[in-house]
Order: sequence, then C-alpha cells, then structure tokens
Amino acid sequence: MKPTYTAVATSSGRNGRAVTSDGLLDLQLAMPKELGGTGEGANPEQLFAAGYAACFAASLELVARGRKSDVEGLSVTAEVSLVPKSEGPGFTLASVLRIALPAHLAGAEGAALVEAAHQVCPYSSATRGNMPVELVVAAA
Repeated sequence: MKPTYTAVATSSGRNGRAVTSDGLLDLQLAMPKELGGTGEGANPEQLFAAGYAACFAASLELVARGRKSDVEGLSVTAEVSLVPKSEGPGFTLASVLRIALPAHLAGAEGAALVEAAHQVCPYSSATRGNMPVELVVAAA
C-alpha cells in the first residue's frame, strides 16, 4: 500500500540533534536529569508524548465529526514513561493519555468517543499490545 505521508527525521543520539528533512523541526537533544543527563534539551519520550497527544486529539476530532459530536475545546495530555524491563537490561515504554472533553460529553458518550478514537489513532494502533496505554477521561 502506498503511504499517504512519510515523515523523515535524522538524529545523532540522545545527546545530539534531531532534524526533520524539511528543517521544520531542529532540536537539541539531551538525556533527562532523571537518567543522569543535563536535561538541557528535548528527549525522545517528550517527542513521542507530543506526537501521541496530537495524533490522538486529531483521531478524536475525526471520530466526533463522523458522529456529529462537538468536541471543541478538547485537549489530550500524553504522559510517556520509561519503565525498566522486568527481565534483562534496558527500558520499555508506558503511557497515560489524559483526555479532557467538553462537559456535555461527560459519561457514556464521551467514553465511547475516546474508545473509538483509540481504535482509529495510528499511535494507538502502533502501541497496542506493545506497551500499556491507560485512557483517563475528564471534563475540560
């Protein structure tokens, strides 16, 4: 299948730079202080969190449009954590998505929209079965 869009980025490592092919993203990277680094730059977990939050919000808007629901004012906050592997060296990822919906979508309707967005979102599809993702829904 032919891709609809392909993003291209190059990185020189956790303590280097990350640059997209179009130059719109050009970031200094640094290891977080919690991992012994300086914390004086962005890190891959922050970039993943920003991408997941934006993608999930867009997926929620898409689902809501299809259901004629108004989600104006929604926000998605993604928390991406590094978690030590239970076996062997290294880390794995875990995520919590905090979805703030307009008050009129409190309850079952909002929960159904969020679950449908979780099925549509490309990040959710990529992470499903690979990392835990907790969905937390609240009123905006």
